Amino acid sequence: MHEESELVTGEAVVLDLRVAKLASRALAMALDVLLQFALLLVAFIVLTLTVPGEDEALALTLILVCVVLILVGYPVLSETLTRGRSLGKMAVGLRVVRVDGGPIRFRHALVRGLAGFVVDFWTLGLFGAVAVIVSLCSSDGRRVGDFLAGTLVVRERVPETAGHPAIAMPYGLEGWAAHLDLTRLPDDLALASRQFLTRFAQLRPEAAEALGWGLARQVSDALGTPVPPGVPAWAFLAAVLAERRNRDHARAVQAYTARVQAARGQGFGAPSPDQPHRVAPSPAPAEPPTPPSGNPFTPPS
Repeated sequence: MHEESELVTGEAVVLDLRVAKLASRALAMALDVLLQFALLLVAFIVLTLTVPGEDEALALTLILVCVVLILVGYPVLSETLTRGRSLGKMAVGLRVVRVDGGPIRFRHALVRGLAGFVVDFWTLGLFGAVAVIVSLCSSDGRRVGDFLAGTLVVRERVPETAGHPAIAMPYGLEGWAAHLDLTRLPDDLALASRQFLTRFAQLRPEAAEALGWGLARQVSDALGTPVPPGVPAWAFLAAVLAERRNRDHARAVQAYTARVQAARGQGFGAPSPDQPHRVAPSPAPAEPPTPPSGNPFTPPS
């Protein structure tokens, strides 16, 4: 199975997504199954203590309801609330995204959950055998639920600039971007925005306009900040991602400085001349994406 997947959206954008390997998906699933079985055990104990023993029909009905709610409701609810992650996926560093790289919604999680219960794992899935076989036959490692929902499981813990040029801050947006609350920006949405900017020059102007504003609206909603007047979508996205990268780099430098100071405080002293002092490298400069002709960028006043 390929580790990196190239998917083409309807706007002709090629997305390079780090597809989750079968082993990591199996580990995440195992963690989720352990949690689900623990919940089922608790539910059965509660039912045993509360439901009268002579009412077998009621007991069987409640047991069936608990099984469906836990085996279907847990993955649907967790993936909806966390935009594609369950507790198992969080632990392993995976996320479910749409095939176009965007975040999933309730309908995607519901289709995946129902297909997982009926086809991939439990009812007809031979305890996961169907999911494993379909994933091995798919170049993207997708199971039946992924095909039906139009989703893909990707590795979330991937360096933002690995294999891609850094995105520069558009002129005039430095001060505006400095006040953004970027902790509210989901990683998958940042990934989709970066891929759009990387492929910006390959798009037709009308396709770039439509896709760019679609991503800009999602980022704006996530941050709770409107797009500044007169700023095109590509510049808005570039400013957000550049500020995000700059803050990550600043935190890395601060962490390194703190470690050096802690080492000196413990008596290790400064590095010797034959061991030069090293600092975290600054991100490589890059040219900002060039807007299509006829769409000049006017920085906000």
